Amino acid sequence: MSFSWTPHRFSGGALALDVANSVILRHDTARRIDRFEAEGQMERFPEAAQEFCAERALFGDIVPVGAQNRANFIELREATDRYFRQRVLEGNDDRLLAELLEALARTLRGAEEKGLDAATAHSVLRLIAMPDPERMKICGNCGWLFIDRSKNKSRAWCDMAVCGNRAKANRHYRKKKKEETP
Repeated sequence: MSFSWTPHRFSGGALALDVANSVILRHDTARRIDRFEAEGQMERFPEAAQEFCAERALFGDIVPVGAQNRANFIELREATDRYFRQRVLEGNDDRLLAELLEALARTLRGAEEKGLDAATAHSVLRLIAMPDPERMKICGNCGWLFIDRSKNKSRAWCDMAVCGNRAKANRHYRKKKKEETP
């Protein structure tokens, strides 16, 4: 399967969330797609992140994850998703935070200084210390994690141009269908 890394794929607002969101339809086992499992995608991600990621100025040039640290990096991605998803839905969970910190430490120990894995770990630390944790949300359409930077904290979708339009079109379709049903 062939993918391209577009601006929409970087709508999380933080590198760590963009990495966590590299799994499409995460909770739908029948349709779930891990973009990093597709050949060459993990290698292409850093270049796209340098172009589209909201934190690109913080990390500068980043290089792909070394082969020796890929398992730790994927473990960090999964721990990041579990912890922040739980934090959004039900609040902090110390057990999941400990798992995240352990994955973070393992990843950093094996990471190259300019590696995607090191940059992602630093992004996770920034998110843990985020002053407004209520700004982190889950997209009502695709389920991705994102930071709501809107003035009134009312953003409901990771990306208005994609998920927002899909949700509004779906709502319009259901409304029209209901009106047509006698």
